[in-house]
Amino acid sequence: MRQQPNGSARMGDRTSLSAADEFAVVRVQRIENGFVAITILVTVVIMGVPWWVPFAAFLLFDLSAVGYLRNPQIGALVYNLVHNYSAPAILFLFYAVFRANDVSADWLLLVSVSWAFHVAVDRTLGYGLKVRDFQHTHLGIIGKLKGGNR
Repeated sequence: MRQQPNGSARMGDRTSLSAADEFAVVRVQRIENGFVAITILVTVVIMGVPWWVPFAAFLLFDLSAVGYLRNPQIGALVYNLVHNYSAPAILFLFYAVFRANDVSADWLLLVSVSWAFHVAVDRTLGYGLKVRDFQHTHLGIIGKLKGGNR
């Protein structure tokens, strides 16, 4: 592995980020997810839904962590299926199709935005998609390992 002038390590045609660059990228992702969470909360209030509804639904999405009772691989798979923006986006798409056909499905919109709010808040706090176990995420290490206590 050869060190590049910008501080990154180059291996073949692939470039790895330096630790400082990786930290900056993660910080930007956390900040933008914070803005997503705030935008969702403001939108919910504008819709006339009480502001506390996304907070009340918040823990329901963490039930996906029960997969860890089986083993870390199943836990990470189930957790990652629930903790990304794909499913809330699909629910929102269904809501839009129903709405376009004059079918009331406001509950679908509420589930979608509550779910996306959960993902955004988790990402803002540094809880990313799980890589190997609960502590290793695409946003870095969380929990006890982060402080060097192994």
